[in-house]
Amino acid sequence: MTVTGYAVRRAGLLLLAVLTLCATAAGPAAATGYRYWSFWERDGARWTYATQGPSTARPGDGSVEGFRFAVSEDSSDASQPRGTAGFGTICADTPAVGGRKRVALVVDFGTAADAPAGEKPPARRTACAVVPEDATTADALATVAKPLRYDTNALLCAIGGYPARGCGEKVTAGAGAGAAGGTSDGGPSVGLAAGVGVVVVVAAGALWQARRRKNA
Repeated sequence: MTVTGYAVRRAGLLLLAVLTLCATAAGPAAATGYRYWSFWERDGARWTYATQGPSTARPGDGSVEGFRFAVSEDSSDASQPRGTAGFGTICADTPAVGGRKRVALVVDFGTAADAPAGEKPPARRTACAVVPEDATTADALATVAKPLRYDTNALLCAIGGYPARGCGEKVTAGAGAGAAGGTSDGGPSVGLAAGVGVVVVVAAGALWQARRRKNA
């Protein structure tokens, strides 16, 4: 291999190493989730993500329905309501009434990490709603956890007035508590960019020195 060829190869390897470092430091794009109230149904000791909304679900007497406020990407990683209380515990002091049904509700306001900026989640609560036999879960929730807030698409935005603002907003994962809509250009840092510039200068210098020796 000639001196010039060696210099070019060396410069190329240096540049490749720094570009690889840039790609590693930049890392994958930040995951994006949504801050919202998820709706769950209890089957024994197991929570199942509801397949329909609370405004159309019609639970039977003895049902346990749950709501959890959190940040998640989709239903597959959504946080479940916390606590183990079942119907027998939540509705223990609520006798059956003819022509009406009892629905046990678990309302979990989530953690501070999932709270919108400037808001503090209330303590988790349970309640036993007594409603007409044809009532929906939303009807039952309205009897024990007002005020409720919905958006124009009938998406449940707030339970018991929490949160005070927002509805299903996009949140960048890892942005910290209360952060929403965080953005990043995903580019290399100034230091890494400067490093690439240094390698280019060094490569050019090596190539110039090699040609100078060859022509001497």
